[in-house]
Amino acid sequence: MGFGSYDESEQNQQTASDEDDVEAVNVHENDHDGQLSFESDLSTDELVSQLGSMKDDDEE
Repeated sequence: MGFGSYDESEQNQQTASDEDDVEAVNVHENDHDGQLSFESDLSTDELVSQLGSMKDDDEE
């Protein structure tokens, strides 16, 4: 066999046996139905401004 050649029969015999052994993931296992609150001395405009500057830092 030369460079880049392969056995075509291997391509036709692919199986999903590895996928059969995988356990399902429950994405709702850690859902939270409670409430979250916090107090801040900053106004909404100041918080939005800080968020904007953080996003700008990520883009750079």
